[in-house]
Amino acid sequence: MSPFEFFFSFYGLLLGFSVAELVGGFARLLHQRRGIRFGYLTPMLAIFVAVDIATFWNQAWLIFRFAPFSFALLVLGLVIASVFYVAAALVFPRDLRAGESLDEHFWAHRRLVLLGVLAANWMAGGLLITLTLLTGEFSRLELGAAFWGGLALFSAGTLIAAFAPGRRIVGATLVILLAYHGYQIGRAVLAIVAAGGWSVLGPAAV
Repeated sequence: MSPFEFFFSFYGLLLGFSVAELVGGFARLLHQRRGIRFGYLTPMLAIFVAVDIATFWNQAWLIFRFAPFSFALLVLGLVIASVFYVAAALVFPRDLRAGESLDEHFWAHRRLVLLGVLAANWMAGGLLITLTLLTGEFSRLELGAAFWGGLALFSAGTLIAAFAPGRRIVGATLVILLAYHGYQIGRAVLAIVAAGGWSVLGPAAV
């Protein structure tokens, strides 16, 4: 087992719990769906958090795949994944009575959820920048305007969604954040298409 495999067996497990919280919360709502007003804010927040968790699987590969074994990295992974777990656990209510609205839960917990997601992203981004500065690889990352613009958009949008008082502003900001995630997903799809897909039979079959 490589150091990355050992680290990710722990880190990925904790991130997996976050996904389970989101999916489980949605499943509970389906069981209690009669008389519940879903609205649109909580579903958008759930999608935003779910996709952002997926980005952390991607970031783990980029940042930690060559890392040595370190207890400090396990603790760091514990902190980041735990922040995500708390955020994910608060997206959906544990229980709703007939006639209640998900929007009420959203307004009560949105700041903890969104600030938790933002904190986890800043920790991962701060680690990447600090590490590459220490190794002298920062200039080789070729982080252009798209990266810094996307980081600014993500950070500002998340803060606005967390603190803006109006439903329309918060809803519009979540739409922009989801569109940003959609753009990143689209780029990944185009990269696969440009590469001609991949072999399902293994390298020897190519």
